[in-house]
Amino acid sequence: MTERPVGPLVLSMAWPSILSNLVTVVYNLADTYFVGRINTSASGAIGIAFVAMTAIQGVGFYFGQGTGNAISRDLGAHREEDACVMASTGIVCTFACGILIALLGNLFLGPLCRVAGATPTILPYAKSFIGIILLGAPWMCSSLMLNMQLRFEGESLFSMLAIMCGTVLNIFLSPLLIFGAGMGIAGSALANIICQFISFCLLVAEMQKIGTTPLSRKYVRFSKALFREINNGGVPSFVRQCMLGVATTLLNDAAAPFGDAAVAAMAVVQRITGVGNYVQIGIGQGYQPVLGYNIGAKRYDRVRKGYFFSLKAASISVLAIGIVTCISAPNLIGFFRDDPEVVAVGTLTLRLASFSIALTGASMITNFMLQTSGHMWSATILGACRLGLVLGPVVTILSHTLGLFGLQIAQPVSDLITFAVTIPMARGCLKSFDEAEKAAEAESAAVHKA
Repeated sequence: MTERPVGPLVLSMAWPSILSNLVTVVYNLADTYFVGRINTSASGAIGIAFVAMTAIQGVGFYFGQGTGNAISRDLGAHREEDACVMASTGIVCTFACGILIALLGNLFLGPLCRVAGATPTILPYAKSFIGIILLGAPWMCSSLMLNMQLRFEGESLFSMLAIMCGTVLNIFLSPLLIFGAGMGIAGSALANIICQFISFCLLVAEMQKIGTTPLSRKYVRFSKALFREINNGGVPSFVRQCMLGVATTLLNDAAAPFGDAAVAAMAVVQRITGVGNYVQIGIGQGYQPVLGYNIGAKRYDRVRKGYFFSLKAASISVLAIGIVTCISAPNLIGFFRDDPEVVAVGTLTLRLASFSIALTGASMITNFMLQTSGHMWSATILGACRLGLVLGPVVTILSHTLGLFGLQIAQPVSDLITFAVTIPMARGCLKSFDEAEKAAEAESAAVHKA
């Protein structure tokens, strides 16, 4: 982690994450296709369910990033027992929070679906899908956390294998339950939580056999210092996921007056643009363990090299994907929902998003850098910008002034504004590395002189 050339090292950490993320995208797209065969209202329910999924992901990412960032720094500084405490305490807290989500989510299922933007015709499908998904919250949250911990330990290949096993099985199980068993949209949800449970079991087994921080009751220790560390790395991810839920709710609410076709179109576009997002997330996840280890080892030259390499890789990759989705927009939308209204709304929305998504690579990689290096508030603000702080006012103003077109350009406008905010934050973080490097050199010189 502290010796290999930075570019190849980041890629070796990133490609398993990218591959597992893309397999997840393939599942999401396949699920969208299968549910789309039911009707347009069912397709819209997938977009509504995305809001509930962000709560599950928010908890998983909070503990995964919070413990994972600390683990990578501890391992880089050779504090192995501290890393083990983070891992074992994290899984206990995550599973407990998942149980709470399952209970509260089903208790307030109806209001949750309506707040998320469900129309009267979409509501029955949304309640059926989300109610089952919430039952799997404990192990879904925990799978996300364990997956991230393995990545931060440098074991991204093994985390990929566990996630891919569950996801590939899901692709086959979902249509069997939807159509073969006649369960409809409930079959998709049931397949999801079954396969997520399988991934969870595989991840636990990998942590015990392969991971640097095996799980054990003796390492479960609660302290203010520990939760301060988790907060420092986890709050930005939690806020980012909450803002993603807010963004989806705002878009669904803004689309609802234009009918189920508009809600369905936004849901399909979200799934397609997820390809580019997951690629740059995978690159960022490849950079994070390299960043954490080298901060712990005080190798700030490698921290900077890794940032600029990851930035270029993410921007170029997402730009290439955006060109393909822009050109193929009508065919892509039509494949998932062959409804002329959905295709008409979705085509322009996807083409506009395809041009702006290349800008998000800079904010994504910078956000990962801020988060792993301990700049909690900067990372939180930047993560919230694109998905809430900026998007909220933008979608509200544009949808009311420009109607449906305003809704379609809201995300690209938010991406442009967020990119402008990213630049000074990146400069400030890189400057802090320069200052830390000078301080480390001065300390080393003083020790050598003594």
